[in-house]
Amino acid sequence: MPNNRLLLQHDIEQFLYREAQLLDNRDFEQWLDILADDLHYFMPMRTNRGRREMALEYTSEKEAAYFNDDKPFMKARIRKLRSGFSWSEDPPSRTRHLVSNVLIEEDLSNASYRVSSAFLLYRNRLERQVDIFAGERHDVLRRVEGDQQFQIVSRKILLDQSTLLSNNLSMFF
Repeated sequence: MPNNRLLLQHDIEQFLYREAQLLDNRDFEQWLDILADDLHYFMPMRTNRGRREMALEYTSEKEAAYFNDDKPFMKARIRKLRSGFSWSEDPPSRTRHLVSNVLIEEDLSNASYRVSSAFLLYRNRLERQVDIFAGERHDVLRRVEGDQQFQIVSRKILLDQSTLLSNNLSMFF
């Protein structure tokens, strides 16, 4: 792996780790700043399928999904969380985002990169409510012009679970 590829890998990993820290610290406004204006944030539903139907395991963007959002919708979600009228987050959840297995799948044009990663999201709320989500994320990251930072242009979240036992999905992945 050439030196510049190692530096790119390091920069992208550090970006994803900082993003996880922003989410765990509930610094949602700063997190919004790393989302591109043309963001697409998508988490399809998963169904159990036989071996011959594995291509149909996840719903498409035209079917029902847990999230199929853009940046204005993400802003609205955060406004609601901050409003005091979000009963599902009063008191707020405590989260820990773990990110690993970061792979730069493809260099795209315009200083953009297709990146995959594995994640584990732990959430605790109240005394006994614990949720654990595992899966993979497929991101398109764009380098911000004149900066060493990135923005998330798109994120596809593929959960390992087909049945969600969580009371809500008020967190960000």
